[in-house]
Amino acid sequence: MRILGVDPGSRMCGYGVIEVGAQGPGACAYVECGVLSATRGAPMEQRLGEIACWLTDVVTELRPLVVAVEDVFTHQNVRSALALAQARGTVLAVAGMAGLPVYSYAPAVVKKTVTGRGRAPKEQVALMVQALVGLRRVPEADAADALAVAITHAQRGPTIALGSEVTR
Repeated sequence: MRILGVDPGSRMCGYGVIEVGAQGPGACAYVECGVLSATRGAPMEQRLGEIACWLTDVVTELRPLVVAVEDVFTHQNVRSALALAQARGTVLAVAGMAGLPVYSYAPAVVKKTVTGRGRAPKEQVALMVQALVGLRRVPEADAADALAVAITHAQRGPTIALGSEVTR
C-alpha cells in the first residue's frame, strides 16, 4: 500500500511517500519526499493555490492509496493556528477530489510512533525517519515530518486513526 504523508503549512508544506509491504510485511520502503515553498509574501489564497496544484501533481504522479496528515495543534498564536488549519484544509480538499481517504494523527502520536517519545525534538524525528526508511541523508525537517506521518499510518493503521479523526 502506498501512503502519502503530509506536514501541512501555509509557507512550507512537506510530503513523504512510502510503500508498505513491498519488502515484506510491515516494512516501509521510501518512494519520495520533498518540500513545497510557497511564494514568500504572496496572499494566502495564492499560497494555498500553489499548495493545491503541487499536491495534485504529487497525487497524480505517485498514486497513493491513502493520505495521512498531521493534525493542527493549538498554538498560542491564533493567527498561526488558522493559517495551519487553512493549509490542512487544502490538503483535505485535494485528497477528497482524488477520492483518497484521509487519516489524521496528532503530532505527539507521530513523534511517539517514530521515536518512542511523544515530545521528541524535530532532529530526533528526522534521524529516526532516515533510519526507518533507509535514507543516506537526513531529509529536510518538513519532509521528515511528512514521512513520519506516513510511517505512523503504516504502523498504527486505520484502527488508531478511527479513534482520532478520519475525514473522507
